[in-house]
Amino acid sequence: MAKQKWLHQLGLFSLFLTIVTVVITVTINAYPLYIWDVGHLEILDWVDVSKETLLLNYRELMKYLNNPFITKLILPDFPVSDSGAFHFYEVKKLFMLNYGVLLVTIVPTIVYVKRLIKQRRLWQLVRPFQVAAVIPLIFGFLMAIGFNTFFTAFHEVFFNNDDWLFDPVTDPIINALPETYFMHCFILAFVLLEVILLIGIYLGKREMRDNIEAYKKDVSES
Repeated sequence: MAKQKWLHQLGLFSLFLTIVTVVITVTINAYPLYIWDVGHLEILDWVDVSKETLLLNYRELMKYLNNPFITKLILPDFPVSDSGAFHFYEVKKLFMLNYGVLLVTIVPTIVYVKRLIKQRRLWQLVRPFQVAAVIPLIFGFLMAIGFNTFFTAFHEVFFNNDDWLFDPVTDPIINALPETYFMHCFILAFVLLEVILLIGIYLGKREMRDNIEAYKKDVSES
């Protein structure tokens, strides 16, 4: 019994890590979101390149951040200072950490979820998912109060320097990455996370009702 409980807790932990890293992976690679923000935020008014050139440089940046074998950031149409390059290097390390956690947890998570489905124990996800579903709401509330404060706190947690405070003169790429764009990224991530958790809650409650109905049927037939 103790071993089964321990395996359940370990599986649940792996599942949460997988969900979070999948959400992060989808968000940081949400190319359509950036394309939309180029027009919505009028980013072209802040850079001296065409939309095609801007998107080319954005793809080069993302290629650097996503590919562990690319060791140097080179943007064709934007100069990058040493401090700017170092910040992107630190961001790249966070990308790699995210992908590493996803690769480590994805298989145990699949095994765990398959076992829950086979044993009709998806209902055990309801309470943990209900608790977890509060987290995106809290962060969303903090963002609504003041995104700049939230954004600054985020960087203070994940970076131990001020290299993320780009100078548009030496790192004009920052003009192509306005703070509002990152706010949209956070909103996307929180919405995706909330949707996944709500789907899990729905499936767990539905299975719980089915189990109760099956039990009542067995009792009435016996």
